[in-house]
Amino acid sequence: MIYFFLISGVFLGWSLGANHTANIFGTAVASRMVRFRTAAVICSLFVILGAVFGGSGTTATLKSLGAVNAMAGAFMVTLAAALSVYWMTKLKLPVSTSQAIIGAILGWNLFSGSGTDFGSLTRIVLSWGAAIVMTATFSALVYMLLRALLKRSRIHPLILDSYTRIGLIMVGAFGAYSLGANNIANVMGVFVPVTPFKDINLAGVFTFTGVQQLFLLGGIAIAVGIFTYSQKVIQTVGNDLLKLSPLAAFVVVLAESLVLFIFSSRALEGWLLAHGLPAIPLVPVSSSQAIIGGIVGIGIVRRGREIRYKVLGDIALGWLVTPILAGLITFFGLFVLQNVFSLEVYRPVVPPAVAQPGGRPQPPVAATLDAANKGRMDEKTLKGSPLPGKPATDKSADTPAAPSANEKRKEKTQSPCPHA
Repeated sequence: MIYFFLISGVFLGWSLGANHTANIFGTAVASRMVRFRTAAVICSLFVILGAVFGGSGTTATLKSLGAVNAMAGAFMVTLAAALSVYWMTKLKLPVSTSQAIIGAILGWNLFSGSGTDFGSLTRIVLSWGAAIVMTATFSALVYMLLRALLKRSRIHPLILDSYTRIGLIMVGAFGAYSLGANNIANVMGVFVPVTPFKDINLAGVFTFTGVQQLFLLGGIAIAVGIFTYSQKVIQTVGNDLLKLSPLAAFVVVLAESLVLFIFSSRALEGWLLAHGLPAIPLVPVSSSQAIIGGIVGIGIVRRGREIRYKVLGDIALGWLVTPILAGLITFFGLFVLQNVFSLEVYRPVVPPAVAQPGGRPQPPVAATLDAANKGRMDEKTLKGSPLPGKPATDKSADTPAAPSANEKRKEKTQSPCPHA
């Protein structure tokens, strides 16, 4: 039954591969610099590597937003996100899997009555906006720099074409690795607390953890989605929003890859902290939003005249609808699983302490009753104990002793006869 629940995560991975490949190789394939099959092979390989070896960074942030603690609940969360992404893929819109899974987690929080960490939610939402701005900025700056260098260097067009093709493949591989590292938390992150896989020790040299096995399964699902259903979205990203030259395609993918890497690298986070710099939060950002930001950055350099704003508006509407749709599907799906199939979709968690108005934590009820009983016992004990600083009083001195048998006979002898 546990492995059946993982099917929803596999479905979400397939949906991510079908929808997000366009964010890595869409511009390269659309500009006919790289064949689709070549792009699919490279993207699949590096997505799996990124998921297995770099996917742990963003999982902790996702868990802090809402820890789904039952397998059936995790099944419904990932299924709702997958259905939302699949629907948008059918509409040929590059949507955000990050938004879908977070909308689904919020739906689970609402149904289970679990509290939402609004600090984590705010950090994630702000990171989405920052990713768009960063990608647009990187894309615009690198594009202007390369355009200026090429004007001065006078490279032969055939040589430039060859360099651009190689560059697209290299940044595509880097982008695929970053996509796997950043977005595998969306696919399998909710299953991490309830993973059924055990750690495998490989010849005492390498430990293949249960979480890495989970991420490997998700990475393979993404790869299958890349091969089977990604060409439709590639058309939207590569051509419909803005016609891109091969050089512009290279710049957009490079900017997106850098942003995804920045928001998923533990090594970069450690380096920043070691040098006293503020760390960038490890957050599953949207590769769809990043690639659109990069394309818009190129459009701004071109003074925005070639951007198709209707297509951009449709994409933005998809970003807005996706988390709402995923949250609603999750809420009603959990209701069906719980009340129709009698499955445990969440486990109630009793908080260890409740804060008092003064800020001091109040102990649980059981501990309070134990303390009260102990206080009553101590009170009974203290009633017979001397006060501090005072000698104990001898109660036997104040209480007359009972008469002995000889004294009783003597009293009978000395008592006058009543008939005398």
